[in-house]
Amino acid sequence: MDRASDFRCRSCGAVDGGTVLDLGQQPLANSLVRSDSTEDTERRCPLVLNLCRECRLLQLAETIRPEDLFSEYVYFSSYSNRMLEHAAAYVDSSVVAHRLNEESFVVEIASNDGYLLKHFVSRGIPCLGIEPAHNVAAAARSQGVDTVEAFFGVATANAIAGQRQADLIVANNVFAHAPQPNDFVGGISRLLAPIGVATLEFPWAAEMLKNLEFDTIYHEHVFYYAATPLVPLLHRHGLELIRVDVLPIHGGSLRAHVAHRGARPLDDSVAAVLETERSAGLADDLIYETFSNGVAALRHDLVALLRALKQGGARIAAYGASAKGSTLLNFCDIGTETIDFIVDRSPHKQGFLSPGKRVPILPPTALIERRPDYAVLLTWNFADEILAQQQAYRAAGGRFIVPLPVPRIIE
Repeated sequence: MDRASDFRCRSCGAVDGGTVLDLGQQPLANSLVRSDSTEDTERRCPLVLNLCRECRLLQLAETIRPEDLFSEYVYFSSYSNRMLEHAAAYVDSSVVAHRLNEESFVVEIASNDGYLLKHFVSRGIPCLGIEPAHNVAAAARSQGVDTVEAFFGVATANAIAGQRQADLIVANNVFAHAPQPNDFVGGISRLLAPIGVATLEFPWAAEMLKNLEFDTIYHEHVFYYAATPLVPLLHRHGLELIRVDVLPIHGGSLRAHVAHRGARPLDDSVAAVLETERSAGLADDLIYETFSNGVAALRHDLVALLRALKQGGARIAAYGASAKGSTLLNFCDIGTETIDFIVDRSPHKQGFLSPGKRVPILPPTALIERRPDYAVLLTWNFADEILAQQQAYRAAGGRFIVPLPVPRIIE
């Protein structure tokens, strides 16, 4: 692992960093291209993953202004059944675990279209969503979810806490997006009530490394967290891990339960997850070098498989115009010479072209109408849901290709 030039950890401030993986110049993963666009080129930025050798936090070498990524957003959580079920289950368990009622106050950071908070609203539990994308915030309000348009940090936390602190703070799949982790965690410390709990849910770096999930890396994800680098970050702001849940969603995630230091008892799961990460080698360099070499081999094998199928006369499409799909297609240099089209359930993506490779995005019905022989499952993290939805395509002879950790065909 080569030394990262001009490195300074955004969490602990250390200057000793190493480069784990260079994915090249990549377009912004959710910047879909209008089908009638006359622009020949798109904005591309370096996508390089570095490691802080002091606190062991994985992070991008360069960041993009949040305003350029999230002020107008194309990802709506409500178009995934898996996300809806996950959110409903979370609310059910949280209401019981924290004894939430009409006297409580729940805040969700990056609340998207209200897919989660609407379950608190239906129970009469006061809540507030914080969502920077005005189009997504508008969708949340249409479901009766009170939402403010803002990026989260100490300033936003102070404005809300001036009225009321939160008994529960929810931060699902946003912590990794915040380019200033100390401002983000400082905001949680300010907004959280004295005996309140915050839950931070994020893809687990240990699973990403083990399963070669390189497509999880894109400009929106500035950080790739594990429990190990999270502990000192929380401590700097008077917080601590009190429990950690290991979840299967998104290829393996952690749900970190956080409280003010000394406010709540510590669960054994914290020590258990930290030991798992130590045993996996997150404190050593070898696992990161193995990851880099494995990603190179995976790219070779996937490209070779698709090339062989195409040369054999197969017609190939893809499922899921996701951010991770953008990283995969651009890093592997797979475009319209191989993939005829991408299908996606979200009408907010249909009719556009994918970033960089400009593959047309169509509704899922195109799989039946056009009958490609294969569909590359770019949203492999929702494989079970998608395979169940696409029984008609599969019954008609269509096959899915799951690209990682080892490219394989599912009949």
